[in-house]
Amino acid sequence: MPSGQQEVDLIFSDKVVHISGALRVQHHYITDSAALAVLCDSLSQSPVLAIDTEFVRTRTLYPKLGLLQICNGEHIALVDPIEVDDLAPFWALLSNEKIVKVLHACSEDLEVFLHAGNCKPVNLLDSQLVMTFLGHGLSLGYAAMVKHYLDIELDKSESRTDWTKRPLSEKQKEYAKADVSHLFAIYPKLIADIEAQGWLSAAQQESQMMIERKFTAIDEQNLYRNIKMAWKLNPKQLNVLRHLAIWRYERAKFKNQPLSFIAKDPTLMLAAQFMPRNVGGLAHIEGVVELDVRHQGKAIVGVIKKALEDDVSTYPEKIRRLDEYPGYKQIFKKVKHFVADVAEENGLTVESLASKKQINQFLEFFFKLNGAEQQPQLVDILQTWRANILGDKLQSFAENGFR
Repeated sequence: MPSGQQEVDLIFSDKVVHISGALRVQHHYITDSAALAVLCDSLSQSPVLAIDTEFVRTRTLYPKLGLLQICNGEHIALVDPIEVDDLAPFWALLSNEKIVKVLHACSEDLEVFLHAGNCKPVNLLDSQLVMTFLGHGLSLGYAAMVKHYLDIELDKSESRTDWTKRPLSEKQKEYAKADVSHLFAIYPKLIADIEAQGWLSAAQQESQMMIERKFTAIDEQNLYRNIKMAWKLNPKQLNVLRHLAIWRYERAKFKNQPLSFIAKDPTLMLAAQFMPRNVGGLAHIEGVVELDVRHQGKAIVGVIKKALEDDVSTYPEKIRRLDEYPGYKQIFKKVKHFVADVAEENGLTVESLASKKQINQFLEFFFKLNGAEQQPQLVDILQTWRANILGDKLQSFAENGFR
């Protein structure tokens, strides 16, 4: 160890504890770039890292990072991203393919990594997904997993704290450290169980698929499809809604505010439906949110005027509802029974093999609704491990008239 590293260690190691009289676990609170670089250099040889993040997202479009937690069994570190100027050493750990990164329910953590560091993790395993393959449902919470494996009741009183406020209390720090220390302790048990069931590769593929989805750029041209009741609109109205949805998203990105802070869904829907030519007309539409008119009325009317200049040939097609497809209810029941049989054959729960949403993805693809047939990569049942177990069989079942 270089002489300088020992000096830095003395600065950021606030205490050392002993577990079972054998393993020395160093606890670190990192508040400067030099200390982070030394820590990450030490962690870079770890085979496994348990990682978590704390963030705030109450009034922003993007999560605001408040704390990073890391544990490799010898070091438990809290990294203060508000104080540390350069997080590059941590991002390097995330992208190191030789290190397994284990996180629990990491969908929002991935958004943190994307927006705080533009860092796409490599060799990541989501322990919540592993628990799904082990029969614990689609969204087992971290506390429940800790209780299952370690018989420890976690104190979750700090779960809704503001992690961007300083200083952090000792209670907050202990809470944050417990998130990764328990996860690291659980990891070997988790791997043993999933390997015994034969689903480790599938869990890894599922984790990677979640990463790919999070790091795929948002298709702004199709944001209007996410607005409730959009299926009620005709092509001309849908074109207006498309413009409004793009405008709202661009505005939300610029201001880093939630979409609903810019304008509510009902306002956009009604504006697209009635296409008012002025702010007064917008204000008189029943159901339009008054605050939206006050703060964004002129902008909304301007977007409508621009949309109305488009050529008819560019309008979106009317949205076709899957549940209005002839015989949908009976077909869905048949597919669900088919999925249940395949799940039982493979020792899986129906929900872990194919949820209702995933079945509907497949049916919309198969029936060629709303252009879904052009995007098979968005049909989970036809991807990765599901394709081998279920996808090919289900396609044959569908081609044979669901018989």
